[in-house]
Amino acid sequence: MSRYQLLTTWLLDAPIDRVWDVLHDARRWPSWWRGVERADVVSDDLWRTTWRSILPYELTFDFEIVARDRPYRLSGVARGELAGTGTWRLYEGAEGTASTWDWEVATTARWMNAVAPAARPVFVWNHGWVMRRGAEGLARELGCRLLAAS
Repeated sequence: MSRYQLLTTWLLDAPIDRVWDVLHDARRWPSWWRGVERADVVSDDLWRTTWRSILPYELTFDFEIVARDRPYRLSGVARGELAGTGTWRLYEGAEGTASTWDWEVATTARWMNAVAPAARPVFVWNHGWVMRRGAEGLARELGCRLLAAS
């Protein structure tokens, strides 16, 4: 398996509770997050999502929530075509809400692992592309300004 440690940060001109509510409603992600093809809430603590970017492949994985501290933290374990852990953290400050997504995952698809040594920079870029679309979509959904995204 090829391992990735990815950190995404968004800063939104919106209150923390509103940001949490939209992020926590995974069923609605496909309506505002370009790149989310499908999001099924199997149970309160299990989400199954399928992602697609401008690259010609999809990734499907389950995300089992193992810790939820509204409106500050959501942590879980991914299983499927990605395997690992992820934690979403929200912080409220004078300028709005900062959101970080800390993703420590490995790809499990044989073809991805075979090409990972050469394609790693493209896979990392692809993750950034999808997350940037998420930041832009979240700002539109909230009707607020996206102040920063990285």
